[in-house]
Amino acid sequence: MTPQVMAQIHARSMTVPKPWSARTMQDFMRAPGTILVSRQAANGQLGGFALGRIVVDEGELLTLAVDPAIQGNGLGRDCLAGFLDACQSAGAARVFLEVAATNRIARNLYTSAGFTEDGVRKGYYQLPNETPVDAILMTRSVE
Repeated sequence: MTPQVMAQIHARSMTVPKPWSARTMQDFMRAPGTILVSRQAANGQLGGFALGRIVVDEGELLTLAVDPAIQGNGLGRDCLAGFLDACQSAGAARVFLEVAATNRIARNLYTSAGFTEDGVRKGYYQLPNETPVDAILMTRSVE
């Protein structure tokens, strides 16, 4: 999956946090320890991805995005499962992430995948109208 395609999917699926550019995607993909898991939709189009990294013995899910036109078909769950498997294979003991408190769909996905809510970063994100939104910190063991 190219950084350009990733940025397009990210822009269609994200409002909080602000969608990432192709350059940002490319910079993350070039960094040491990066894990990228992408999945195709049933029609063969690239529809979703999970992007993160390994730092020592921890995995960090930086972003997970699925094209809104095909959400609800398990693609996000598949991307997340692939990311967790890759983290475990890379020697991570746990995985952590941050998710907007207002993103109920993502929070439900992460909870159903075994993540627990461990903290809050007050006002970490901003809505397009500059209203602050809390980030929920979530972790999960992958041992």
